[in-house]
Amino acid sequence: MIGIMVGLTSFLSFLFMAGPYIRKFFAGGVCTSTVQLPGKVVVVTGANTGIGKETAKDLARRGARVYIACRDILKGESAASEIRAATKNQQVFVRKLDLSDTKSIRAFAEGFLAEEKQLHILINNAGVMMCPYSKTADGFETHLGVNHLGHFLLTHLLLEKLKESAPSRVVNVSSVGHHLGRIFFQDLQGEKHYNRGFAYCNSKLANVLFTRELAYRLKGTGVTTYAVHPGLVQSELVRHSFLLCLLWRLFTPFVKTTPQGAQTSLHCALAEGIESQSGRYFSDCRKAWVSPKGRNNKTAKRLWDVSCELLGI
Repeated sequence: MIGIMVGLTSFLSFLFMAGPYIRKFFAGGVCTSTVQLPGKVVVVTGANTGIGKETAKDLARRGARVYIACRDILKGESAASEIRAATKNQQVFVRKLDLSDTKSIRAFAEGFLAEEKQLHILINNAGVMMCPYSKTADGFETHLGVNHLGHFLLTHLLLEKLKESAPSRVVNVSSVGHHLGRIFFQDLQGEKHYNRGFAYCNSKLANVLFTRELAYRLKGTGVTTYAVHPGLVQSELVRHSFLLCLLWRLFTPFVKTTPQGAQTSLHCALAEGIESQSGRYFSDCRKAWVSPKGRNNKTAKRLWDVSCELLGI
């Protein structure tokens, strides 16, 4: 036992000393775009914290009008104040958006469309992870309802504005976890069998399939869409899992910072010349391998149709 404790102590000491070098090695891709965004309008969901906040900050630094769409207005205002101070851009706004409630989603979209004449970038960043079984205000399983259906409805409501503002982009934050996901149409809400880890992975697969089908339907409109894996990132997303919180702390040097985690979202929002890659999945600022389930056009179309039925659109 003493030997194990000594070994563990030595290992943790090594991680602490080598942390900066390890973190640099695992930092991943960097968005190198120098594109500036004066006059451009951007919506980032869940931008009150984590990689969403860093994404919003970078876009504000480039001169965009940035809308932080989030559930917690107080945290949103705090983030907006910080971003305005850091970027000297006063055009950073906070609007209420609760992705677990379709009434809130429709209210946000209605308000935004009344307020803005254009929308150039929509980043569907917000999400939940490893939640105990629960349902949204509309009776959807929480992972499916927030991570997929909420953003599906939001995108649907803003799609005409995106088309009018083309060239424009939609970025959906997915995860490498989509490789473990499956779409069980016979138990989409997890009422028969529920595992919160797989429920998260299933919703991330839904993000990939949504991106694929959306790209197909948007051909020729000037609107392109991309799914991204941000990497393993220090964020509040793991708060529902004690084990993941512990692992994140122990292996901090291997986990990306939030600015590093935002890089692929920024790449897909800004990089020139990737329009032909619409519908694809990116990681570390480059196109990445998608699971066979994520490339299934039949499943993508069926998921689209079922999502429309569930949302009444």
